[in-house]
Amino acid sequence: MKRPGLYLETSVVSYLTARPAADLNTAAHQQITTEWWDTKRKNFDIYISKVVMKEAAAGDVEVAARRLKILKPLRMLPFNRDVMLLAQDFGKTGCVPAKAADDAIHIALAAVHGLHFLLTWNCTHINNVATIEEIRRVCEHHGCACPVICTPDELIRI
Repeated sequence: MKRPGLYLETSVVSYLTARPAADLNTAAHQQITTEWWDTKRKNFDIYISKVVMKEAAAGDVEVAARRLKILKPLRMLPFNRDVMLLAQDFGKTGCVPAKAADDAIHIALAAVHGLHFLLTWNCTHINNVATIEEIRRVCEHHGCACPVICTPDELIRI
């Protein structure tokens, strides 16, 4: 049986590889992310993009190296015109602000390539209850199904 496709957004691998957090909420996210990675990732075909690689390479050199090591074996989704147009429309409609263009690209890549899930801890611009319906509408306007956008905490229960 074919496994569902999952787009791994950068925040997930960041939580997975970060130094242990003092903040209890962040520490809980790190623990949940590690549990999902260790027990559930095998249930999905996981994809990333050049945007994920670019974001993962930024910041502290040691931590970036850990992120890149985890990402290296994952499959890369190609960026194409359909992805660009969908991402631009997210910005035009305001469901993803222009300043968060890379977040729009993450969503567009997952939608255009027909992935079932987009896994993220970014609840500001990606997994936001206030904008998700508009994101779905824009995806449908482009002939794409919107992926299920969720956190590791939500997906670990499946």
